[in-house]
Amino acid sequence: MPTITLASNKLPVLVLQMSRGRLHHGQLGIVRSLGRLGVPVWVFRTGPWAPVPRSRFVAGSFESHFLSRTPEQSLEQLLLAGRHIGQRTILIPTDDVGAVFVNEHADALAEQFDFPDQPAGLARRLASKKGMYELCKQFGVPTPETIFPRNRAEVEAFARSTALPVAVKAIEAGRIRPHSGAQSVFIAHSASELLDYYDCAENAEQPNLMLQEYIPGGAESVWMFNGYFDAHSDCLVGFTGQKLRQNPPYTGATTLGMCVPNVAVEEATCGFMKALGYRGILDIGWRYDIRDGQYKVLDANPRIGATFRLFVGTNGMDVARALYLDLTGQAVPRSRAPGGRKWVVENQDATASLVYWKDRKLTPGQWARSFRGVREAAWFAGDDPLPFAIMCGAGVVRTLRAWRGAKDTP
Repeated sequence: MPTITLASNKLPVLVLQMSRGRLHHGQLGIVRSLGRLGVPVWVFRTGPWAPVPRSRFVAGSFESHFLSRTPEQSLEQLLLAGRHIGQRTILIPTDDVGAVFVNEHADALAEQFDFPDQPAGLARRLASKKGMYELCKQFGVPTPETIFPRNRAEVEAFARSTALPVAVKAIEAGRIRPHSGAQSVFIAHSASELLDYYDCAENAEQPNLMLQEYIPGGAESVWMFNGYFDAHSDCLVGFTGQKLRQNPPYTGATTLGMCVPNVAVEEATCGFMKALGYRGILDIGWRYDIRDGQYKVLDANPRIGATFRLFVGTNGMDVARALYLDLTGQAVPRSRAPGGRKWVVENQDATASLVYWKDRKLTPGQWARSFRGVREAAWFAGDDPLPFAIMCGAGVVRTLRAWRGAKDTP
C-alpha cells in the first residue's frame, strides 16, 4: 500500500473525549493512524488501566476530570493540557459532547489549538436528533417522519393512532435518565413496550425522547458515510459502507462493517453539508427506504466516528489523516476505499453475535464466513499489542465480578 508522508515539523494532536463512553477504540484508532506517521498524539486517561494510554504510539496522557467539572473548569483543563504540550496542537474531539464544547468555546480554544472553523451552533444542532431533523426539513433532505412528545399522554395518543413498530430515540443520548440502563435507541413493537420504555428512560421535567417512523429492512438498508470537509465545505475524502453487525444488535454501533461504494449516499451527504457550511470530519448514517426508493438521514455526528478505521483508502488515507494534512497546510490526496474491506470490534462483535445467533439470524457457518475480508481490528494490532491485552483483561474482570454478584444473590 502506498504510504502517506508528512512534513518534517509535525504538530502534536490531543484526542478529546468528554463523556462517559465505551467506544474507546475510536480514540485508539486515531492514536495508531497518526502515531504510525510519526505524529505525537496525546490523550486523556480515565483510569490507571485504561487501554488507550498504554499504546506505544501515545506521546503522553492527562487525567480526565471532565465529568465532574463545570464548562469553565473543563476549558481551563484543556488549555492547561495544551500549555503542557508546549506548542500549537490539533484538537480532535471523539464524542458529541466534546464536539459541541469545542464549537461553543472556539474563540478561547483557538489561542492554543487548531481545529476546523465550524459555523457557530452547527455542532449542537447536528448532535441533537431534533436539531438534525429540523435541518433536514429546512434543506429538503429526506429523513424519517418524527414527533417529539412533551408528556406521557401524547405518547399514549400516538400509540393508539399509529401503526407500530416505531423507533424511540433519545434526542441527546447523554440525557437518558441516569441509572435507568435504557438504550438510546429502542424499537417498540407494541404500545406496552413503547410506554414501558418511556417510563424507564424519559425525564418528565426535561423531555428527551422522540418517536420516529420505523423504516423496514435489514442491515443491507443501513448506510454510513465518513468524510472530511475543508474550510469551503468541499469534501476532500469521503467513504461509504454498511453495518453488518451492531451492538446493541440491530440498533447500535458497528461491530462488523464493510466498505461498499454508494454514489447516491455520497452525493446526498456532500450536498447537504455544503448547504450547511459544514467543516471538519463527519460521521453520518442513512437508511434506504424501499417503500419510496429514498435514502433517509438517521443521525449525524459532527465529529470523527469510532468506526472511522473501517474506511481506509488504497493510499492509506482516512479522515483523521485528511484532517491533519489539511490543518497543517498539506495537500490531501484523493482516495477511495476498496470495496469489500471489513473492520471488526472484537469484544463487542462477540457479544452481538451471540444475540444474532439466539435470534436465529446467524449460524456458526455464517459467522465464520463473515470475517472474510477483515483487514483491521479495532483493538488487536501486531505492532501495538498492549491495549488489546488490557481490554481482554478488563473483560475477564467484569465477567468474574458479574458471576460473583450473581452467585451471592439469594
